[in-house]
Amino acid sequence: MATEADTLAYLRSTAAIRDRCGQLFDLACADQLSHFRCDLTRLNATADYVIQVIEANYPDWAVPFHSRWRHFESGGRDRLAHLRQQAGTIDPLEWARIQFDLAITSVLLDAGAGAAWQFSEPGTDEVYRRSEGLAIASFYAFTAGTMSSDAQQPLQADAQGLQQFTPDRLAAAFQVSDRNPLVGLEGRAGLLQTLGRSLHRYPHLFGQEHPRLGNLVDALLPQVVDQCLPATAVFDVVLEGLSDIWPGREAIAQVNLGDVWPHSRLPDGELGSQLVPFHKLSQWLTYSLLEPLQSLGITITDLDALTGLAEYRNGGLCIDLGLLQPKHAGVMSDRHRPGSEVIVEWRALTVVLLDQIAATIRQNRQQDATQLPLVKILEGGTWAAGRRIAADLRDGSPPLQIQSDGTVF
Repeated sequence: MATEADTLAYLRSTAAIRDRCGQLFDLACADQLSHFRCDLTRLNATADYVIQVIEANYPDWAVPFHSRWRHFESGGRDRLAHLRQQAGTIDPLEWARIQFDLAITSVLLDAGAGAAWQFSEPGTDEVYRRSEGLAIASFYAFTAGTMSSDAQQPLQADAQGLQQFTPDRLAAAFQVSDRNPLVGLEGRAGLLQTLGRSLHRYPHLFGQEHPRLGNLVDALLPQVVDQCLPATAVFDVVLEGLSDIWPGREAIAQVNLGDVWPHSRLPDGELGSQLVPFHKLSQWLTYSLLEPLQSLGITITDLDALTGLAEYRNGGLCIDLGLLQPKHAGVMSDRHRPGSEVIVEWRALTVVLLDQIAATIRQNRQQDATQLPLVKILEGGTWAAGRRIAADLRDGSPPLQIQSDGTVF
């Protein structure tokens, strides 16, 4: 029988994500789930739709990684160059630390904004919404030094600075008002405050004397062998360092599991056997930390060990194109909490279907996973396709109604 330590390690692995999601997928294919069934006859049509979107966005198929950095490029502006200029004369390692500081805080503020919120970029007439708006708002909050405790070193996110990131400070930075409401305002600020406190508990990751998110770069460097680093090594430190910040979640041996949820149709046997891990924000963050590491001359290996992201763009694509079909009216009409079995099924089936869409696209292109990794198919790709069809069919909102607390989607 697995020990608590074994179970914790397993549920924190990407292998567990695919395994547990695969179990629910098998049940869906046998029409034994309560809320969704799969129609795999729609797989080729879905892959064709994604291919059309990729070719519209990247005609030469030179697709970049799916990461937060794409959102910082919204509107064709090179905001990273502005940040680099603001940083002044620094060495490549410090530049990587700054990018980690920015990416981690921005991703953690990236949960769905709601349909009403928008951000007007300073110095321009441009207005951004949803993920792009959140990215650009967090960019300006970071460059203004709102996450640093040292006015002389504004471009950092340190423990004290994060603990001072109150809802009022977030509201001011994100232009929130009665007329411009942001979903999950308190949850977002609370997440960063909790993160600030937790940095002190992991000195081997964030530093002893001056805990800072960017110090994760230094923690990863000893794992680089022959200038290569597995993507899962980045994922592992992200999960370890951020495990304490998630509110009100499943726990084993008083260890918070994060984005892990129960489903009653899984066999109730050993400890944790009914739990389904997703680690969506942690994987989105992992994808977003790869490029700063590449800037240090490090080659990232084993990219496809990470999974597709179980979020509402990818999941919405699967519903809107008929790969996933609701089994009762309440799936679409009711408002669901992230831990509801409707949402757990939706996300789990999405993870498996993303792998199948990717395999179908590679077969169409006669390429393998090294040439066309999942991280590129997501960017090119399923996320963009999910957004496009949501805009065509609705107002851009997901097909399901989600009661978000600002920490999952």
